[in-house]
Amino acid sequence: MVSLSVNINKVATLRNARGGNMPDVCRVAIDCQRYGAMGITVHPRPDERHIRRDDVPALRRVVTTEFNIEGYPDERLLRLVAEVKPEQVTLVPDAPGVLTSCAGWPVEQHAAFLTDVVARIHEQAGARVSLFVDADPHQVAAAATTGADRVELYTGPYAAAYAADREAAVKPYVAAGIAAQDAGLGLNAGHDLNLDNLPYFVARVPGLKEVSIGHALICDALYMGLKATIAAYLAACR
Repeated sequence: MVSLSVNINKVATLRNARGGNMPDVCRVAIDCQRYGAMGITVHPRPDERHIRRDDVPALRRVVTTEFNIEGYPDERLLRLVAEVKPEQVTLVPDAPGVLTSCAGWPVEQHAAFLTDVVARIHEQAGARVSLFVDADPHQVAAAATTGADRVELYTGPYAAAYAADREAAVKPYVAAGIAAQDAGLGLNAGHDLNLDNLPYFVARVPGLKEVSIGHALICDALYMGLKATIAAYLAACR
């Protein structure tokens, strides 16, 4: 079964809109795990528009599955990672003000930087490191040269093309999955996956270990409730 990591950024967005601590991101993380999620993902951005820096140590105390911290590897994030020691760190090439992740690393262009960052995370946090990349076998192979443990495939293009031609949409991801296996890398995926497009992706992409899902899952939970939504996504991951 493919592991489900729930991204709780949108829960923090709702909390921050009103102030206070409702909804409580730690309580949501506990409940997601209680309902079967295998991990919790957060992406603390510099402007703290959703997950705030002080949320991360608090979440570390309650996440008993896999804690995955995403973000651009600036000094702020690297110090936070060294402090809380998550199980996984996913490095994304986001500019500070970007609304959401929308492209993977051009790995060769940043190879020296990424190699240094991966080594630092391994040494200081003992965490698995995943690089966020496009579904391109060349980028996957380049990721392996940095010392990364996994890649996370950016699935936005797959989601956008799924309704028109799901076979064509998934084809690059199948190739990227094979490239990850050939390179000895674990394979994650995330961005715009939902209950409609997830089962086909899981069935077709070889070597897939984990999906990280936030926006669609939290939207579904508004109608279905969190427990039923987690169950539905777990079923889609089988």
